[in-house]
Amino acid sequence: MKSLKKLAAIGLSAALAFSLAACSGTEKASTGTDKGKSSDKQVTLTFWAFGATGYEDLAKKYEDENPNVKIKVRAAETAEHHDALFTALSAGSGAPDITMLEIDQLDRFKVAQDRFENLYDLGAKDIQNQYLDWKWKTGENNAGDFLIGLPTDIGPKALYYRTDVFEAAGLPTDPDQVASLINSPTSFEQAGQKVKDKTGKPFVDSIEMAFRAYLDAAQETFLNPKGDLLLEKDGNAVKNAYDYAVKLNKLGIVGKFEMWSPEWANAVNKGEFAAELGAGWLKGWMEGNATEAIGKWKVATLPSEFAANWGGSFIAIPKETKHAKEAYKFAAWLVSPDNQLKSFQAKGLFPSAPSVYDMDAFKNNKDEFFGGQATAPVFAKAAQDINGAIYKGEKYFPIYQEVLNALKNVQNKGADPEKEWNAAVKRSKDLLKR
Repeated sequence: MKSLKKLAAIGLSAALAFSLAACSGTEKASTGTDKGKSSDKQVTLTFWAFGATGYEDLAKKYEDENPNVKIKVRAAETAEHHDALFTALSAGSGAPDITMLEIDQLDRFKVAQDRFENLYDLGAKDIQNQYLDWKWKTGENNAGDFLIGLPTDIGPKALYYRTDVFEAAGLPTDPDQVASLINSPTSFEQAGQKVKDKTGKPFVDSIEMAFRAYLDAAQETFLNPKGDLLLEKDGNAVKNAYDYAVKLNKLGIVGKFEMWSPEWANAVNKGEFAAELGAGWLKGWMEGNATEAIGKWKVATLPSEFAANWGGSFIAIPKETKHAKEAYKFAAWLVSPDNQLKSFQAKGLFPSAPSVYDMDAFKNNKDEFFGGQATAPVFAKAAQDINGAIYKGEKYFPIYQEVLNALKNVQNKGADPEKEWNAAVKRSKDLLKR
């Protein structure tokens, strides 16, 4: 769910999106005669999930509380999950009663919204005020009258930093002091320069993360809801992010550690770079995999220009279900504030229900890995600093990869940044014609 390397593979299934969109307007999936009607009879719901969510345990708890409901949870890898869902929806049969949708894939499913239940018809308006506004609106269609998914976890970003590297560079290590010092893109660069000059280590792990500093903060990136390619427009957010990454690379403060690679994991453990612009879910990976670095990382808020979300999901109900009412009742229960707290405690899924942020079990949860720091409030602040719904577009991943390839050519081959940018724009235009 979290690895770009894994998620990029989903782009290979893009062709399915076109068949899905085409059939959505002409073929109505069978819904059955008892659709939406609640009864005391035994109901079996199939639930397709991906990643390490812990939803299996919550499903068992729901079954205990609702003896007439049986929930069959199928967990898969992110790419496998979305490909299988595309195939089932395109065929008009075989889709589950309930499914997770990853935020970066959401817009590819929105083009065929009539293959899903409109959750507003099932009562979602009644719980809307329990969730962050930007997260909720991201699950709506452009007109705002169709809700494809209920909010689950989110991925607010913060500055993960090595206290030993910061100290060696003469930088503060207290989270509040770090946030006060690194409070703008310019001061971010200056801190990186100090790390390089004093320690010889890169500040940021990779050019990809340098690119995402501005990119993730944009409400629109490669495409707008009309399908226009924004890369050609002056002052577009992607070019701004691209230029910033090029600048950081030119300053010599960007490393070559590709996220999720063994080299990157070793660098996290050994402190071979100073900072990571990571989402809240990265904390869980670190706690389980960076055992040599316990007590050496802390978390601070990012500059407001970098306030962003990276990752998260929604719970949707395909139109095929014969039990829409029961499916919605379970989905709403699953993403309730109380259960979002449980998911956070069990698997680190960061809540999209802000009432959780005031719960003692959330805000006072100190992390041993981070030297006893209570990191949750840092990410909670980041989540509330995000403005507006996030739009990715159907071809987010293949276009993203074209721009990233350009940046890697700049870093690894010394290629001219403008020539690489222009070439990436051309390749992106060609992608949209296919």
